[in-house]
Amino acid sequence: MSMKISGSDIHLLRVFECVVRNGGISAAQMELSLSQPTISNHLTALEQRIGVKLCERGRRGFSLTHEGRRVYDISVEMTGLLDAGSARLSCLRSELAGKVSVGVVDCLATDPALKLGDAVAVISRKAPEIELNLKIMRPNDITKAVASNELDVGIGGSDIKVASLGYRTLYREEHAVYCGSGHPLFTVPDEQISGSDCYDYPWVHRGYWNRVRGQRFDDPIKHRVAFDIEAETFLVLSGAYLGVLPVHYAETFSRQQRLRRLPLKDETYFAAIDLATRTGEQAANVNYVARAILQAHALHL
Repeated sequence: MSMKISGSDIHLLRVFECVVRNGGISAAQMELSLSQPTISNHLTALEQRIGVKLCERGRRGFSLTHEGRRVYDISVEMTGLLDAGSARLSCLRSELAGKVSVGVVDCLATDPALKLGDAVAVISRKAPEIELNLKIMRPNDITKAVASNELDVGIGGSDIKVASLGYRTLYREEHAVYCGSGHPLFTVPDEQISGSDCYDYPWVHRGYWNRVRGQRFDDPIKHRVAFDIEAETFLVLSGAYLGVLPVHYAETFSRQQRLRRLPLKDETYFAAIDLATRTGEQAANVNYVARAILQAHALHL
């Protein structure tokens, strides 16, 4: 007998998605604005409704069952379609209201070239009924989330480009090589530092970089990988690793004499910070937010 999905089922599924996304009931409380017992009751109700055990929860932590993983994947696909349909329907009313989810890569707040704050100020003043939901995410996760309707707008850079998305470069972010105060190169004069010297030391690489860049390092055992800029920065600050960091972010630590920029031009580059949106018809509120971000950077939709 087929299961007919009701509005209450959708609510339970969204609670379940939130718990999975946050890695447990306790971590999902803030996003859901619900108590732990209430969330637990919702999960139990969903398990009874579907007829399978979705997850293990208790002192040992939270984990999905095999059936729970399947239900989660189905739920994300289904609620994504519902959200996309809602967005298309709102286009008919040109409604500048409702939630717009924006994913942003980490550690951009220190970059004066990013005018997201200016865009938010315009949106809050001219379209106050639009509810912006800002999320800090990894670049590749942002791309996938926009493509799957989990996000409406993405801001960041990624090697992954999806055909169903449109990209506009907002600006280019300068990156350079840094070492921590405890590193042997920290006090060596610039003119005495060569590329070969730098490549003899362990590095920390960003896991979402193009793999071609890592080919110059022939000993993968001594190097480390980080998927967040802040995590990479901690490793560089330790003095044990060299790493390529955004200049605007690293300079705060440089002024504190905790990091030093090294004269390694081969590793200095400018990363494109793109605005990513789905192609085709979008809700009026999504278009408005995207347009506000572009206009803040002197660009047009």
